[in-house]
Amino acid sequence: MDTVDTALIDRLPPPLPAERIIALNQPKGDLRTTRPYTWRGWEFTAPPGVFLPGATSRMIHERVLDGTIEVRGRVYAAMGSGLGVEAVAAGLRGAREIHAIDVHPDSVETTRRHYERIVGARPGTRFVPVVADLFDGFPDGVRLDVITFNPPAVSQPVSDDPDVVRNVCVGAPLLERFFAQLAGRNLLAPGGEVFLIASNTADLRTIVRDAAGHGFAAEVASRHDWGDGVLTYLFRLEAA
Repeated sequence: MDTVDTALIDRLPPPLPAERIIALNQPKGDLRTTRPYTWRGWEFTAPPGVFLPGATSRMIHERVLDGTIEVRGRVYAAMGSGLGVEAVAAGLRGAREIHAIDVHPDSVETTRRHYERIVGARPGTRFVPVVADLFDGFPDGVRLDVITFNPPAVSQPVSDDPDVVRNVCVGAPLLERFFAQLAGRNLLAPGGEVFLIASNTADLRTIVRDAAGHGFAAEVASRHDWGDGVLTYLFRLEAA
């Protein structure tokens, strides 16, 4: 069922010019090194190939931890878990189950290590690390109450390094596949929510149309203007 909100589509900006998108998303030269990361006083370590969270990821981390994105007592999936910060935030918040999903095995292992060290075993909370390409490889029979995703939705290729592509510039087709799997496998529990973050370095209008095409209604939960032409949107989606 197509649930496209044409008024929302009309309010969303088109992608920035290609040269501006490429300039804004140049990869750092330290990806093959071990790097430290600190958030809220907690120390993380990114091994080679695991990306550090940026400011857009922190928009999700903060909201999970403070309950704006409520995971307490709910079954939660951190799609693209990366360094594991949102999984840690969900564990500290008291999620019932935390499914830390990433296509990159080293990222899943890094998430597991950080979760066990910072959160540890907690009554009523179950941590499930999952290596999967989106939901290909995700266990059957799980219904999710909350999903967060900061996808590699940049609409221009910024590198031919597969690790950079995986984390930055797969583009809108990845989201179309995400919505198709989510709907096709009926993964959202009744009342389930998806929080998806993307900016006008991506094709926002296509992303929202593709969500609607698979039966998900979108609203803007938050919008941030970085003052450099980049507008970042945190969308909340639910089954229509």
